[in-house]
Amino acid sequence: MKKKPESDENAKPAESGDEKLPPFLRKLHLPGCSMWSAMLWCMVGALLIAQLWGQGAGESERLSYTTFREYLDAGHIAEVTLVERSLEGEFAAPVQYELETGEIVTLTTFTTHLPVFGIDALLPDLEARGVHVTAKPPMDISWPVLLINILPWAILIGGLYFMSRQMRGRGQNIFSIGQSRAKLYDRRKEHTTFDDVAGAEGAKGELQEIILFLKEPERFQRLGGEIPRGVLLVGPPGTGKTLMARAMAGEAEVPFFSITGSDFMEMFVGVGASRVRDLFNDAKKAAPSIVFIDELDSIGRRRGAGLGGGHDEREQTLNQLLSELDGFEPNEGVIVVAATNRPDILDTALLRPGRFDRRIAVDLPTLDARHAILKIHARNKPIADAVDLKRLARGTPGFSGADLENLLNEAALLAARRNVDEIAREDIEEARDKVLMGLQRENLALTDQECEFLAYHEGGHALVAAILPRAEPIHKVTIVPRGRAMGMTQQLPRRDKYLYSRAYMEDRLAVMLGGRAAERLVFDAATSGAADDLKQATRLARKMVLDWGMSDRFGHIAFGEDEDQVFLGEDIARRRQYSEATAREIDEEIRAILDGAYEVATATLREHREALDRLAELLLEHEQIPGAEVLALVGREDDLHAENAVPCNL
Repeated sequence: MKKKPESDENAKPAESGDEKLPPFLRKLHLPGCSMWSAMLWCMVGALLIAQLWGQGAGESERLSYTTFREYLDAGHIAEVTLVERSLEGEFAAPVQYELETGEIVTLTTFTTHLPVFGIDALLPDLEARGVHVTAKPPMDISWPVLLINILPWAILIGGLYFMSRQMRGRGQNIFSIGQSRAKLYDRRKEHTTFDDVAGAEGAKGELQEIILFLKEPERFQRLGGEIPRGVLLVGPPGTGKTLMARAMAGEAEVPFFSITGSDFMEMFVGVGASRVRDLFNDAKKAAPSIVFIDELDSIGRRRGAGLGGGHDEREQTLNQLLSELDGFEPNEGVIVVAATNRPDILDTALLRPGRFDRRIAVDLPTLDARHAILKIHARNKPIADAVDLKRLARGTPGFSGADLENLLNEAALLAARRNVDEIAREDIEEARDKVLMGLQRENLALTDQECEFLAYHEGGHALVAAILPRAEPIHKVTIVPRGRAMGMTQQLPRRDKYLYSRAYMEDRLAVMLGGRAAERLVFDAATSGAADDLKQATRLARKMVLDWGMSDRFGHIAFGEDEDQVFLGEDIARRRQYSEATAREIDEEIRAILDGAYEVATATLREHREALDRLAELLLEHEQIPGAEVLALVGREDDLHAENAVPCNL
């Protein structure tokens, strides 16, 4: 006989706020209340009832006027108080009184109602029998008095009810503000693994080692090894730090608590520290467990920093976090993983061994990594066979994983707009231009002269890039306005570069200044279109002199310094470590480098003036020219060119 599976009826239900209430409070069904808020509601109600009924709480037995006269004539009355038509009094000694039900009770006080007649004769009788008489003014129970007594309580109750409803809508109540907002990862709803993460193999290996320790701790403990208490993921935005943490949660098979740094902060002082304590208490109860803190820099900023001084609430939160990571009490079984793109502003006490023992750099993906990332994001997209993801990876240097995902998503949206079944190469090209330069400005009306200036400007960039030997190959040149750029020359490096020579930098400067050189050569004029070119060229030349030692005059001296952030309060006005005379020489050397690059660009264009004119005509006719045609104009058809865009904006 088959055993009937156990029903879930015996399973312990999830504990809610009502489960914690006593039975008499649970029956009240108060709106939006937990245990403490329900107790507050009862206290407020009790105080209100006590105020409204306070005077009636000590009401005595009401006697008829005839009975009162009998007791008065018998000498049993000791003291009376007159309030309008009512009379309250005390007996000289307790008396036995029979109620209408026949029950005999003992009275010490009484009340009665005076008739309209006979009041004037009552006072002499009371004085004759030695009764002490007191008179009180009539009670004013007008509406203003009633509102003054009830309105404050009504406002208090209404305010508490409104706050309770508002905070309940956000998943909390007024008495849970100091509790942790961390979310427990649910593998049933989402299951991300390291197979969903491409590139950054070194970072993945470090995190997988921590997972292995949680699964097989004896493998490391037999050699005396201890797992790092904290792991800090550092890298530019969009490189996949949070995605790696999500993959770690999917494979660790231990409780995984996730929270962002901003969730600790609140307008009330001490709330952040309370939430840190509550988070680690939950993690310790579920140990072994992992706590992931995203955007650590929001609470881990250097203490006592900033133009306006330290922030007490943030510093208290950081101090509590430091204590929980490695304080007096041991914190075993809890591994903290944090992510930030601003490690330079973190407090040094937070980064020391024992708190964050490992610092894992998650950099921008390389060529192979970009190819792998594109393949992951293309799994659920119908990509045409003509699309070469390897060439697309070569054409996206400097793109992060998030940028690549956005690129394919934009291409899918463009293909859907055309109502086709596959994402074609043209869709991806259009999406890349949109990501790099912005939307096409279709309603921009340019005069013929402006179009001619624009064509020669972009033609100057493209022609210099096509002729100089160390310049990157050209992908395409366009004069279609997009975003803030009126045109663009896209250059495609054959591979990712990590070291740059002085000769390469000089050719790069010449390409940047090729647009201005073409304007001067053809029109003997200068336009505002070269503004961004001049800024980029000046910035690059300054780094060559100050940071890289690419100067004949200064040789191997580096004048550049680390750029401290102003809001850290360390260096509001940056101090130069050289004299005014040296600064003047630096400016002269920067000018000399830029003048040299401009002369190279001018000489190159003057030598190939016919090719420049022909290229400008083609741009005016077609608006966009592929790099192969530019190379053909100067007789370099056999040169290889890649698919990666380094923009030179107008």
